[in-house]
Amino acid sequence: MCLAIPTLIKSIEGTTARAEIGGVERDISVALTPEVQVGDYVLVHTGFAIGVIDEEEAQETLRLLEELAEFYTDEMIAVETVQSAGSGPGC
Repeated sequence: MCLAIPTLIKSIEGTTARAEIGGVERDISVALTPEVQVGDYVLVHTGFAIGVIDEEEAQETLRLLEELAEFYTDEMIAVETVQSAGSGPGC
């Protein structure tokens, strides 16, 4: 399974762009999306922008990813709690 993350384009120089997600900036390739402009949201997969999306779609996708992360964290806490409860003496 592959995952592409919505990312905001902050600047572009040639086929390299500075992109931001969650306050973290990094350089990505925009060679596959020549139409991209500063301020656009793109889907990034393995360091490459693979498509331009609108802000509404980007924000909704980021919200859903955050919700999944929270669910996963809650599930991991529950599993760790069950595991540690079964590790006492006599178990």
